[in-house]
Amino acid sequence: MTPLPVTAAQGRRLILDLQGLADPPHRRFQDGGLLDLITRMGFVQVDSIRTVARAHHTILHSRNRTYRPAMLDGLLERDRSLFEHWTHDASVIPTAFYPVWRRKFRREAAALREKYRRWHGPDFEAETGPLLNLIGENGPVRARDLEKRPARNPRGWWDWHAGKTALEFLWRTGELAVARRENFQKVYDLAPRVLPPEAFEDEPDEPAFIDRACRSALDRLGFGTAGEIAGYWNLVTTREATAWIAARQGREVIEAVVGAADPDSRPRRLFAPADLEARIVATADPPPGLRALSPFDPAVRDRKRLRHLFGFDFRIEIFVAEAQRQYGYYVFPLLEGDRMVGRIDMTADRAAGILNVHKLWPEPGIRFGAGRRRALEGLLNRISRFADCRDVAYAENSLPER
Repeated sequence: MTPLPVTAAQGRRLILDLQGLADPPHRRFQDGGLLDLITRMGFVQVDSIRTVARAHHTILHSRNRTYRPAMLDGLLERDRSLFEHWTHDASVIPTAFYPVWRRKFRREAAALREKYRRWHGPDFEAETGPLLNLIGENGPVRARDLEKRPARNPRGWWDWHAGKTALEFLWRTGELAVARRENFQKVYDLAPRVLPPEAFEDEPDEPAFIDRACRSALDRLGFGTAGEIAGYWNLVTTREATAWIAARQGREVIEAVVGAADPDSRPRRLFAPADLEARIVATADPPPGLRALSPFDPAVRDRKRLRHLFGFDFRIEIFVAEAQRQYGYYVFPLLEGDRMVGRIDMTADRAAGILNVHKLWPEPGIRFGAGRRRALEGLLNRISRFADCRDVAYAENSLPER
């Protein structure tokens, strides 16, 4: 079968549509609207860095200007329609996926146990029982609550570090769940006390687990390699994704040749759902305005994919030594329609009520003339209000010449 040709422009529009970035950004969420958005995306990465706002809030606000953090808190802590766990990183995930994660816990338990034994010695498992009893009898705990208890021995879990590790182990293996966060610190409780009863029903068997993981990943990616499909949720191995594709190729899965926006890249031969052509036809055009994306936004997380489709070379420089950074510690890509038009370094000084703009770098060939500057001003004013600031201040030479 001849691979389906897909242009880079078609690919960009499809990805933005799948990731909620083609939705009208000013339309208020209807009942269930935020949960629907997160379900379409699959997950939203959680991160503690708050140069402007935390990543999960920035990701959602960039898609809908009416989003406020209390909306996410309600889904996590009141409705329990989301839970917090690991994909490729800490994320909030629709609770409808929790039965899949229970299979993940079962698959990974032995390897995690060995990992934690290496960290804390062979007595580690004996330490988790008393912690479960403590939580069962006294209710939710934070890692810092364990600091107040005397250490039983240098390696015992009553020591803060070991206590935190025991909590994380029990969370990673599904015994505990995150009930809420207090000042961004996780509060752990027994999983059945946090999540609704339906979360503990209908755990898939191995074939169903692999099928659901790969199918749902491909639906959200639009197209990808076996490695990209496996890595989307980080639930299955590349070998398992390869076997899943092979069993469905020509029927449910087809090949597509996706063109490149990057002049130095060649078209990529990728796997896609069999109805990819119909999905492309049904794709909505993204809105034309400017958006600042979190560095952890799923639309920019895969650098190779981003460079191929958008011609945009981006990396997070948090872990790059300051002297070696090309741009800055925490820089936001700027999306306009279906193009990346620049990146911006900004921080919120909440005490002073000011959003400080340090530097804007347009992409080659992009001018920030009068119209685009007005759009930027509107964007920064919205971000300022979202970050609990009153004003926007521009550093000298922060904006390019007209």
